[in-house]
Amino acid sequence: MTATATIALDELLAAARGLALAARWEQATGLLDAAAAGLPPSAAGRSANAQLALAAAEIAVDSAWYNGNDDGAALLSKVDSAALDPPHRWDLGFAGLRCEYRSRLGRPDPALRERGEGFVATAPDGNRRGWAHMYLGLIHDNVLGDPAGAPPHYERALADSAGDDLLRREAQRHLGGHAREAGDHAGALLRWREATALGARAGMSAGTLSQQILLAVLARDAGDEPGAVALATEVLRWAEAIGASAIAARADGFLRGAEVG
Repeated sequence: MTATATIALDELLAAARGLALAARWEQATGLLDAAAAGLPPSAAGRSANAQLALAAAEIAVDSAWYNGNDDGAALLSKVDSAALDPPHRWDLGFAGLRCEYRSRLGRPDPALRERGEGFVATAPDGNRRGWAHMYLGLIHDNVLGDPAGAPPHYERALADSAGDDLLRREAQRHLGGHAREAGDHAGALLRWREATALGARAGMSAGTLSQQILLAVLARDAGDEPGAVALATEVLRWAEAIGASAIAARADGFLRGAEVG
């Protein structure tokens, strides 16, 4: 009996994404690969295989921020887009935008903004539109060097985040960064505390650690260097334990006095 015969596809995808959020990236993709190996050679099997491949590629794109994995683009290129329904084809394209965003950091590219605007315009539902706005904000902030253009998109993402703790976390994380830049320590602390709790509630191990680094930043800003060092030391220990090498490097840099934001 195949895995997909005993577990509904949506449940299997949710389980794999849950493992990925818990920083069990190899187990997540292993589960997806095992399920794909047992699919029948039929139209339904082809559709399921495409969804499994898309999920594996999305996990690679997202985990790159934490473990330095750069397999996302290669995995996305192998997804059978013709076997996906329109919403999942949108997801495939959007995963490509997210992958490209990471590769364009600090390299101004107006075409990337135009692509992001296209995903806002074509989003099949409000949640996906919120994620598209989230990345438009990130593109303004980190690709175009236009920080003033970012917060309105984060606010739109926040407005579309009902029922999606991860989207709300992202919006609050980056709005908190803008509050800190404006000198609003209390506002940044409020948003970053909520973002930390949202990530934890969603089971996001590495993301919660990355958020706690920002709380250490605020402790340092407030003159509480012992508190900042204590928190960053634990983040470094935990990040190393779960294989979140990029987060560990940020924590180590912070402990050495580097600016982290």
